[in-house]
Amino acid sequence: MTPLASIIGSGFLVAGPILSHVAGNWAWVAMAGLCGAAYVFGAAIRYNIAHVEPRAGNLPRDIALLERASYYALAFAYFLSVCYYLNLFASFALKADGIVDPQLTRWISTVTIASLGLLGTFRGLRAMEHIEVAAVGMKLALIGGLLTALVFSDIIAASSGSFSLPAFPYQSGFKEFGILLGLVILVQGFETSRYLGEAYDGPMRIKTMRYAQLIATAIYVAFIFFATPYFPQSLPPVGGETQIIDMLAPLGNAVGPLIIFAALASQLSAAVADMNGAGGLLEDASRRRIPVKIGYFATACVAVLITWIANIFEIIVYASKAFVIYYGIQSITALLVAVRQDLPKKKIEISIFAGGALLALLVLLFGMPVEAGDILGNVFQ
Repeated sequence: MTPLASIIGSGFLVAGPILSHVAGNWAWVAMAGLCGAAYVFGAAIRYNIAHVEPRAGNLPRDIALLERASYYALAFAYFLSVCYYLNLFASFALKADGIVDPQLTRWISTVTIASLGLLGTFRGLRAMEHIEVAAVGMKLALIGGLLTALVFSDIIAASSGSFSLPAFPYQSGFKEFGILLGLVILVQGFETSRYLGEAYDGPMRIKTMRYAQLIATAIYVAFIFFATPYFPQSLPPVGGETQIIDMLAPLGNAVGPLIIFAALASQLSAAVADMNGAGGLLEDASRRRIPVKIGYFATACVAVLITWIANIFEIIVYASKAFVIYYGIQSITALLVAVRQDLPKKKIEISIFAGGALLALLVLLFGMPVEAGDILGNVFQ
């Protein structure tokens, strides 16, 4: 539940309309490419669970330094992502009443973050997981309902001869490639498995992370494929993060509430998953001097602070870079360990990990997060 909850967060809500302006009717192919890139990063992290974690107390100096650097990058990313998810949670909650109010959004986010932080501090991982499991179950059921409605709607339109794909005003070029690279963040979340070692063993975390990525890929690609006929020609400059509600309104009156409930469940479960990951990460980084429960409290405090000093789009820009730095370091770590070990299929693994490190570098150099102000003006107007 934890990696799946984190992967299927904001991505299925905002990726479709944005990808349509980057890849047009081929948005689902672009989404598959993003999921493939995430799977490469996930392969590196799974390799490190199997081959680096068991040697945690006896790592070569360079590997130990890389691990330490990745801790700091991911801790910063988690603080930001918890803040981002719960700000988006508040935005969708207000959208239920037709309200767009950044200040009120901050207050709702603050109360929600503080509540989860206190729950984790006093009740621990299992209490957080109870919320997470319920939210993920609701989220997957609601997404399943939306997918079913989309499939039937497309079939009916095709059988009546009224099915047509929109003509998107998009261009293919270096800028669009940069935007696509910046969207890797939308399929982030699988790395939470790496830092749940207090409760689950390595083989369990490796297997379930792989399953979570495959399930999330199927959901993302199918949703965007069947939603393509409903993508808008343009998005509003204000409230664009909730545009999916208006986009799918033609499906029926129940769609709006359905999407709002799915959005609330998605953001809550993703925030809880990343808070779980942050708590475990801080415990590992401090060499067990900071308990997981205190890690929850620290994450909540930083997330509340960020909520009041940055807007939602600034938050995701910084989080994007921090996550990519982490993935790059993990890929380099896996590459170095694989090179030094005499294992079967080593050449294949080395190629995968080298590709992951190169991809992370490309994202850092050329990735253009769509939430950045200059990109927002081009995409959302």
